[in-house]
Amino acid sequence: MRALRILLIVVVILGGLFVIADRVAVNLAEDEAADKLRSTENLPSTPDVSINGFPFLTQVAGGELDDVEIGIDDYEASTGDGGEKIRIDHLRANMKGVEFSGDYSSATAATATGTATVGYDELMKATKSEPTDIAPGITAKVVGLSDGGNGKIKVSLQATVLGVEVPEPVEVLSSVTVKDNDVEVVADGLPEIGGKQLAESRIRAITDFQQTIDELPGGIELDKVEAAKDGVEITVKGSNVELAG
Repeated sequence: MRALRILLIVVVILGGLFVIADRVAVNLAEDEAADKLRSTENLPSTPDVSINGFPFLTQVAGGELDDVEIGIDDYEASTGDGGEKIRIDHLRANMKGVEFSGDYSSATAATATGTATVGYDELMKATKSEPTDIAPGITAKVVGLSDGGNGKIKVSLQATVLGVEVPEPVEVLSSVTVKDNDVEVVADGLPEIGGKQLAESRIRAITDFQQTIDELPGGIELDKVEAAKDGVEITVKGSNVELAG
């Protein structure tokens, strides 16, 4: 019995040491992966990297990680317009089946899903900044975007009629969708301004707009989008996503 107790104690101690070694190894790997991702994507700050699943060391031995989560704040995405950028406040991605090379210089995820949050102030960059003629004696421009509820965006217009600014902004509820790499905002209905029903093509030139969001990390792409409290929440996805290399 004494020998059995000693054996059990040894097993428990060795098991504990393995767990400690495993957790130390995964923490080092997370730090290394975060530094590599920062360098590869030219990020202004180090991202969060979490390698899930236990034990980590057996995953390394097999050359594939089951589940890796990545978080990047203030990511500057391309708009495809002469080098202009758009800031993504929060980009979160969950990577499955991450295979890596023997020297750890590259890694590729079989699939990736996640979310990206773009603030309304950033989305405003896609609207026309100057008042535009929409009818004889009437101009308008977008002065604000906000959450309209039920996944809609509220587009606020400032109108001027015969040189006099309309006291209250004209508000339009708009649907937001994703098409390829574009976030598209389209008014559900058209407002009257100055008591006039305006030509649809003229008013939509102001209310409707699109914003390209391209060159996301690893080649992940836009999937779905809806309006939220502080901006639009975009679902992203990808396959064969390159995390490094």
